[in-house]
Amino acid sequence: MPIDQPLTGVQLFSLVKPSGELELSLRQVTVAPPGADEVTVRMEAAPLNPSDLWLMFGTADLSAIRSSGTPDHPVATAPIPDAAMRAMAGRLDTPLAAGNEGAGVVIAAGVSTDAQALLGKTVALRGGAMYAQFRNLAADQCLVLPGDATPADGASSFVNPLTALGMVETMRREGHSALVHTAAASNLGQMLNRICMQDSIALVNIVRKPEQADLLRAAGATHVCDTSSATFAANLTDALAATGATIAFDATGGGTLAGQILGCMEAALNRSAKEYSRYGSTTHKQVYLYGGLDTRPTEFARNFGMAWGMGGWLLTPFLQRIGNDAVQQLKRRVAAELKTTFASHYAGELSLAETLQPEWIAVYSRRSTGSKYLINPNKALN
Repeated sequence: MPIDQPLTGVQLFSLVKPSGELELSLRQVTVAPPGADEVTVRMEAAPLNPSDLWLMFGTADLSAIRSSGTPDHPVATAPIPDAAMRAMAGRLDTPLAAGNEGAGVVIAAGVSTDAQALLGKTVALRGGAMYAQFRNLAADQCLVLPGDATPADGASSFVNPLTALGMVETMRREGHSALVHTAAASNLGQMLNRICMQDSIALVNIVRKPEQADLLRAAGATHVCDTSSATFAANLTDALAATGATIAFDATGGGTLAGQILGCMEAALNRSAKEYSRYGSTTHKQVYLYGGLDTRPTEFARNFGMAWGMGGWLLTPFLQRIGNDAVQQLKRRVAAELKTTFASHYAGELSLAETLQPEWIAVYSRRSTGSKYLINPNKALN
């Protein structure tokens, strides 16, 4: 394809209106020819991650969503409760392009050697605005997929794999030897479990249903704790004592779970304490909140001494801190183990138009285990 001709394609946008409504729509966009060091990718797979759903829907009431527009260019509109509009103030009247990551085929390339080397290759990419038929991106931001990999295989090559690897790397850099992960039956959780098994790292998995615990145990997980069990706190303390885990990554964010983890870490450490201290264990215990599956306030009781921390963790700032060389090393591992350690599974594939249909929104917005969907931006728009 000539690189001096712009392309016209369809892209998904999310807009918060001053009237208190959220609007999802498909818009025609013009994609410029790639620059010297850029490539144009025909997007064929992009996952609906929890972070994408937050950008798409914000605080809108999805139970009241309604549709309009045409079959090829539908519009989905949902009200935003008055109390929730304050959180959306920075987005008013600004259409936001959705989609953190995805994969496709390079159909045009700039004149640089690096860009030309990618022509015709299947690549994964990250950088936002991926729910589009075409996307321009710098060549050095693309990850070339193995020859036998499809765009669907590589659609989730960045967010989940680098998050899971980032958790392990954070654990190592901060001087811990084992870790805890919540919402552990998710695609990300299963990926982290495989990494820890391969790297001989002790991992405590926290889930909320017996069937999720069974799934992880069948995959080889040693320590799995179910929050629905009457003995959850005791089971978690036993697992922490066995592994020595003193760092946790919590996907729920709200409620009491983060505090429970810190309290159980303290209880596990006190089992081997030589003497009593009114300030608690001197071993630092850390919980990072990296998600918001539970939208309630974060609550905790101070029953874990004084050597503790609770804070936020996000992938992009982490990657910026560790530098490009370390990031490239992590990306090379993802590419090498794309179909094993970093394999992702999806409940189905949607076109851009289907993504805006209320019946499909009700399905993929549940954020439940096993209900993650892919968007194929170049699937027929009907």
